Amino acid sequence: MVQQVLYRALVSTKWLAESVRAGKLGPGLRVLDASWYSPGTREARKEYLERHVPGASFFDIEECRDTASPYEMMLPSEERFADYVGRLGISNSTHVVVYDGDHLGTFYAPRAWWMFRVFGHRTVSVLNGGFRNWLKEGHPVTSEPSRPEPAVFKATLNPSLLKTYEQVLENLKSKRFQLVDSRSQGRYLGTEPEPDAVGLDSGHIRGSVNMPFMDFLTEEGFEKNPEELRAMFEAKKVDLEQPLIATCRKGVTACHIALAAYLCGKPDVAVYDGSWSEWFRRAPPETRVSQQKGEKA
Repeated sequence: MVQQVLYRALVSTKWLAESVRAGKLGPGLRVLDASWYSPGTREARKEYLERHVPGASFFDIEECRDTASPYEMMLPSEERFADYVGRLGISNSTHVVVYDGDHLGTFYAPRAWWMFRVFGHRTVSVLNGGFRNWLKEGHPVTSEPSRPEPAVFKATLNPSLLKTYEQVLENLKSKRFQLVDSRSQGRYLGTEPEPDAVGLDSGHIRGSVNMPFMDFLTEEGFEKNPEELRAMFEAKKVDLEQPLIATCRKGVTACHIALAAYLCGKPDVAVYDGSWSEWFRRAPPETRVSQQKGEKA
């Protein structure tokens, strides 16, 4: 029953290509390239300017965040988000489709998807297969920047989809929420370092379960089907009928857990925005688990 009322979290490359060809992009349908890459690897904005889905705007996650926070990629304020997406031509009645250019198929797009949802926007979808498959299937690209007419967007934070440090700390005692970490197994266990991190050891929050986000994707870069996703949650003894908090390092790949659960009919997964980046620096040592240094990170 729940799945029937949920907005479609995924759209196909074929559907988007047909929408582009039919000239449907505009105030009612906007496309965003939400690519981001580790410094010194690829340049997301430069690649966007070289080629992107026709009509797509660049959604800069580095700009659309709380730049005053000492932690990575924290949510901006309602006002900042509303102003930013309004300048991209997005109103509260716009269907937003997000993608990124990662070689996995999807990496940062679910973060943008969750950001719209946490600010009260229901009509948002991820391009299934990402730009990788858009190119592979031979769909059109352009280097022409999008210049949409600005729109008015009203952002209303949905606190049920967002968890703070204090709430996650309290949850260690109450255990009202299951806690799932989306990083690779090595980073979760503390046997591999956090990439591009200074003063941040790897490890995980005590009591969290590990479900690496890459496992939600097929080798071709598409989301696995709901039956496969449900089986993955069941294998980790994660009950989708119960409350769930997703975490990672900076609240980005945690959104893959929220997306996978949504595809299984569970739209209420909350993301711990500060994630390990904040937890490592603030939490009591006994709550940080790492094999690298015994029981505590």
